[in-house]
Amino acid sequence: MRTRRLLALAFALPLLLTGCTGDAGTSGDGRITLRFQSLAWQDESVTANRELVKEWNTTHPDIKVEYVQGSWDSVHDQLLTSFEGGEAPDIIHDASDDLADFAYGGYLADLRDLLPARLKSEIPQRSWDTATFGNGVYGVPFLQEPRVLIANATWLRKARVRIPTPEHPWTWAEFREITRRLSGHGRYGVAWPLKEPVSATLNLSLSAGGAMFHRGADGKVSVRFDKGDQVVPRTIHDQAGIDHSASPTTLGSGGSDTLPGFFGGRYAMVPLGFSYRQQIVQQAPKGFDWQVLPAPAGADGLTQGVSPQTLSIAQDSPHKKEAAEFIAFLLRPGNMVRLALGDWMLPTATQALRSPALHTAKNDWSTGTALAADLVPAPAQSVRGYPEWKDKVATPAFQEYYSGAITLTELRRRLEKDGNLVLARYQR
Repeated sequence: MRTRRLLALAFALPLLLTGCTGDAGTSGDGRITLRFQSLAWQDESVTANRELVKEWNTTHPDIKVEYVQGSWDSVHDQLLTSFEGGEAPDIIHDASDDLADFAYGGYLADLRDLLPARLKSEIPQRSWDTATFGNGVYGVPFLQEPRVLIANATWLRKARVRIPTPEHPWTWAEFREITRRLSGHGRYGVAWPLKEPVSATLNLSLSAGGAMFHRGADGKVSVRFDKGDQVVPRTIHDQAGIDHSASPTTLGSGGSDTLPGFFGGRYAMVPLGFSYRQQIVQQAPKGFDWQVLPAPAGADGLTQGVSPQTLSIAQDSPHKKEAAEFIAFLLRPGNMVRLALGDWMLPTATQALRSPALHTAKNDWSTGTALAADLVPAPAQSVRGYPEWKDKVATPAFQEYYSGAITLTELRRRLEKDGNLVLARYQR
């Protein structure tokens, strides 16, 4: 980390020196330039973001916004380097589960006194909680997506299984039984793409009463792998290793990797993020009949953890007020709907969520929208040290458990004992 910081400062020094004679982001005629780093990557999403930037620039000649293209694959390290080098963009697109270290590190501005009352009131408190760290709010949560089941509708109809709805979802036990009925002769009821198993497991476990992280009276967080936390992992493990209703080869795959097998009739269902519908529309063979089903429900119903996409302002930005004005423009209800449609996701704001465009049966928008009220902050949202716990402890432990290499008892020991040693270093 020290080497990275020194390199970042070395590269940034010439830029800092050239910019130290004037107000950064302000031209000689007083015109302000804001840099907006967007992580949009789908063509529709990039187009929506660029169009909105153009509309802003047309109506705000004294405050120009410069669109900067970033990447989800490298955003954390890229932002860390830019923060420490004094070159961070003014407006930062990220996800709420990536903000904790930046917020606690003093790199992001507290937005509570910068945002208009209209925007603050339109977004539910449960969404604001995802970007709240300590006493401050360090991002505006604006897009989110539930994890859903994408199903081969023809296959399910032929099997005459009960089709779940948001009002009457499958239980986890029913889901396991149905995937068993759908399997056989080289075909599987479900393909779990769990190359990154931790987020999916923790977020879905909330439906069964799981929590994983528990904050004590002293404010310190500890890991407990209780009964509710075990429902989803045991279901996946038993589908793959006992029932043979889940494909063992997809456990190490990403979501997109499962689509060819899904289209080819190898898997009846694939648990994916709601936005994967765009890829399915683009890639599915002609005549392929698919549908969106809600994820199974447990003791806490359809409750599911999410980490919304966020917009933040760099603490070092000399134009925080103007940056907040641009964010407020970008997240007007109509604009938020445009961004949601471009990313095939759901807006967080209640007025935007009421848009008829998000309640159509086409591409099952209405199914996803019906799940919005059940989306809550991901379990690890404000846990310092979570990235290290995830990478060094939880990811290998879950991967080995799902593959059958370790028992549930060993999984619990590693998550709790090894995991608490990691978290303790961040809470001294």
